[in-house]
Amino acid sequence: MSHHYSGPDFGFPHGDARLDLTDLYAFPKPGDPDKSILIMNVHPSAVVNPPGRTTREPFAPTALYELKIDTNGDAVADIAYRVRFSSSADGSQTATLRRVEGAKAAGTGDGGEVIIGAAPVSSGRDARVTAAGGYRFFAGWRSDPFFFDTRGALNDLQFTGDDFFIEKDVCSIVLEMPNSALGPGRVGLWARTLDGAGGVWVQADRGALPAQAVFLVGSEREAYLAGEPANDARFIAVFAHALEHTGGYAPEEARRVAGTLLPDMLSYDPTRPASFPSNGRTLTDDAADAFLAVLTNGKVTGDKVGAHIDLLTAFPYLGPPHDISVPSHAIATELPKASRRLASS
Repeated sequence: MSHHYSGPDFGFPHGDARLDLTDLYAFPKPGDPDKSILIMNVHPSAVVNPPGRTTREPFAPTALYELKIDTNGDAVADIAYRVRFSSSADGSQTATLRRVEGAKAAGTGDGGEVIIGAAPVSSGRDARVTAAGGYRFFAGWRSDPFFFDTRGALNDLQFTGDDFFIEKDVCSIVLEMPNSALGPGRVGLWARTLDGAGGVWVQADRGALPAQAVFLVGSEREAYLAGEPANDARFIAVFAHALEHTGGYAPEEARRVAGTLLPDMLSYDPTRPASFPSNGRTLTDDAADAFLAVLTNGKVTGDKVGAHIDLLTAFPYLGPPHDISVPSHAIATELPKASRRLASS
């Protein structure tokens, strides 16, 4: 969902940066078309107001991190991969990956078949990878692959190619799997985080397509993040209203375009090359440019920023984290404000 907007206006889900979903990626494994790579990024490393770092612990032990897969086009999960994290006395973490199918995949819980257990979480530059069966798994700090000229967005969309995220980090969950584990063909993907700190699982965040949160404020945003893709049609009017004001769309066209953004799922066919927004999303796809073109009705089509050059050619594909012992610049929070200023102009 490319949140990256946490701060005084939006806040982290349930006040916890570790529950904040930033991006979802899906693409065929390079050199092996029979396998796919799914990446769920969470927990931006810093925040704007007050400026400073978020917690050093990568993942919340009281949380559940899920990848949802719809195999039949009804926007309801038929398969789910669930990740729980545990912590030790020295602060290190391990992960357990489970798979669940059928009606249980659409439900809430941390059960399921254990695919990988006690996988070590990476806290430094070296990627600690765990393999089992046809799966490979990574979890830990990585360089944020998202790229965007945030300062240009704040300056009335006058872009200079200044990549705000060039030295930022996120916490990544990377899963390599056989295509047969996804389903028979095209699937719909989304990710979510659930907070179990209160003794019951409560959905804190969810999404798939980049920057959807820009369209939502207040109670609408809370309802959206707590909702399910199958019910996303109720937000078409909200999205359409924002598109009318930000992009100058006519009402009927605004509703049509809003319908292409909902339900909030990433469409992915593992038998075809990945390219956002038509099929999955690679780490070098310029999702921000695609979003700008939709938001502005084609008036702005790019921010002059390109993909990061620290990506790896092998699993887990994301570059090593930057020096996470040194505070980095804050994660951008002002883009939603800028969007609202455009909407009111």
